[in-house]
Amino acid sequence: MWIFGTNVHDYCYYLAYSPAAITGYLSSIESLSGTNFKKWKEQISIILGVMDLDNALRVDAPAAFTAESSTEQKAAYEKWERSNRISLMIMKGSITTAIRGAIPDSDNAKLYLAHIEEQFQGSSKAHATTLITKMVTLKYSGSNGVREHILRMNDMASQLKGLDMEISEGFLVHFIMTSLPAQFGPFKINYNTQKEKWKMSELISMCVQEEERLKSEQPDSVHAAIFFSKNNKSSGGTKHIEIKYLVVRERIQNRIVSIQHISTIAMLADPMTKGLPPTLFREHVASMGLVDSLFLR
Repeated sequence: MWIFGTNVHDYCYYLAYSPAAITGYLSSIESLSGTNFKKWKEQISIILGVMDLDNALRVDAPAAFTAESSTEQKAAYEKWERSNRISLMIMKGSITTAIRGAIPDSDNAKLYLAHIEEQFQGSSKAHATTLITKMVTLKYSGSNGVREHILRMNDMASQLKGLDMEISEGFLVHFIMTSLPAQFGPFKINYNTQKEKWKMSELISMCVQEEERLKSEQPDSVHAAIFFSKNNKSSGGTKHIEIKYLVVRERIQNRIVSIQHISTIAMLADPMTKGLPPTLFREHVASMGLVDSLFLR
């Protein structure tokens, strides 16, 4: 197939390495400052990789070719030298003047990048401390969905991995489970009793299913009551609420009283008040001691 007198491969090459494309690549690099080293390094690596200029960052400098060097050796050196020269220009051009002056200069791109990392080593440790603190204190509030909550914690774990503080998938899954609220209590108990460990994809799928199940069995009135009790907000409809119920909200906000939705899985008395799936009905009746579970199977 031909386009404008060239084949598709050459045309795509032209689009990727045209002046407009290169200008777009370079403008997308965020200038290195005191807080964005990790992001800056990722952008530099991506841009140089896309432009096929990351050879100097991946391999050590080859020996300069001589008259006795083979054609392959000469080609390897020329490729490295071009990559090294342009990599240095791109890196130095994306660093603010104040920071560039504090970095030891080098004519080797790989070594120059190592010097930059040394300057930001302390910053990386501080960033890791911040990430760990966020992970330990982060709890699922129910505002944006459990999937987003899990992905957010997984992203923080990925950032820690980039700082040489890798968290195993098994530990991360267990850690995320502990960040879920009381409504997921029976779900967490079920997870703890299983011998098999869940992968991250399985955790997301199961948590999303559990959240949908909780929503389906929790009436809107119950959801509204819990929301009203935990949030100091009012509307035109809340002006009709009696003062005694506002006192309850005050007690909740002062942490004297706690209101939590209890799943049907944990409500043994539900067979007395509403219809349940057969298996759950039998389990609850047996747990209450009304009828031996052997006769209900």
